[in-house]
Amino acid sequence: VVDARTAAEWGLVNAAVPDADLEKETLALLERATRGSRASKALGKQALYAQLDRPERDAYTYAVEVMAAASQTPSAREGIAAFLGKRHPQWPA
Repeated sequence: VVDARTAAEWGLVNAAVPDADLEKETLALLERATRGSRASKALGKQALYAQLDRPERDAYTYAVEVMAAASQTPSAREGIAAFLGKRHPQWPA
């Protein structure tokens, strides 16, 4: 059995937090994980599954291609414009 602190030190989990902070930290993680456009999350999931059975070098090559293509999407352009304009993005439907 490995305790939470050790699991975090070994990189088996993202973080270990005190019990009192668990709900707050879980909600913060959920908020970060669900940011962005629907299209970017869909593309990310598709890319993840497409890489699972590839050799590492091929997976990285594929990921670079996907990221380059994704940087030209309407969602990416809106995200960059919102960041530069210091505003919240209005994601395309």
